[in-house]
Amino acid sequence: MRRELITFKISGQLFGIDIMAIREIRAWSPVTLLPKVPDYVAGVVNLRGAVLPVLDLSVRLGWDATEATPRNPIIVVEHRGQSRGLIVHGVNDIVSIESEALQQPSSAADDVVAGFLEGLVPIGDDMVMVLDLETLLLDEALMEAA
Repeated sequence: MRRELITFKISGQLFGIDIMAIREIRAWSPVTLLPKVPDYVAGVVNLRGAVLPVLDLSVRLGWDATEATPRNPIIVVEHRGQSRGLIVHGVNDIVSIESEALQQPSSAADDVVAGFLEGLVPIGDDMVMVLDLETLLLDEALMEAA
């Protein structure tokens, strides 16, 4: 079965999310900080009257925090009826893959990142890490922030 992914970069690495989960890609806007939330929750923004929690995807993956600027887009995803914004370092392209092409990460892969992956897929000379929104967005504290 063919799937389409939006690809984007975080810390020089190429990631993908199933296009069916993407609501929109929006320009950076300053976030309102919240107390007592996980470190990867950058804050919230107003999305047409709704409160949208915004995650720093770099921190969620165990890397350094993003110094967000107007060059950092926010990918708005919807999963299980909940919308979340993901700060990324740049959006690349839409790619089409065969579901069967997804490969499991090797045991040598970074355990934090590997835990959030649905799999890896080669696209040309690049390797795209396909994120699993179920595990990426699963967090009780995050649910309370919404």
